[in-house]
Amino acid sequence: FFPRGLVLLSVVVASVFVSQGSTSENQRLFNNAVIRVQHLHQLAAKMISDFEESLLPEERRQLSKIFPLSFCNSDSIEAPTGKDETQKSSVLKLLHISYRLIESWEYPSRILGNPNQITEKLADLKVGISVLIKGCLDGQPNMDDNESLPLPFEDFYQTLGDSSLRKSFRLLACFKKDMHKVETYLRVANCRRSLDSNCTL
Repeated sequence: FFPRGLVLLSVVVASVFVSQGSTSENQRLFNNAVIRVQHLHQLAAKMISDFEESLLPEERRQLSKIFPLSFCNSDSIEAPTGKDETQKSSVLKLLHISYRLIESWEYPSRILGNPNQITEKLADLKVGISVLIKGCLDGQPNMDDNESLPLPFEDFYQTLGDSSLRKSFRLLACFKKDMHKVETYLRVANCRRSLDSNCTL
């Protein structure tokens, strides 16, 4: 038989390795989520840039004057309104908000077309964020109030009464805006997990 002290030491060492392995896997998932939403944000920026380049100068001037960027499908989702509020939010809160924002694009993304497989990429990111949320909960019940809220109706961007030009621009601008939000929230959440005291935006 092994001495009692040696057995206890072995258990402690094994626990440390398991804990480190779990932390490493969680970090990998966080990094992967940040990379995925970065790609979606860059994709959104390119799509709206290509759209604007296809417009006539007069059309561009009209859209810049009349489009209220804040009028998006995601406005019904409670989220931090500035840098200070974002940095003060918990990791779990930022993950929940990110999940809701991604979820809100489940239907509208289909209108964007599928050459870049945006709907599939959003679905993958949604699953990844869900796993991160479960990891943060660590077996505790999910107390997020937003979980039970219905999503805004799926054809929001098609029922605004806008012209076709304005609908397309609104859709792309809101997609870019929301992907930027999610990228910011995931970056801050990832930084907060690393216990870095300098999680500036």
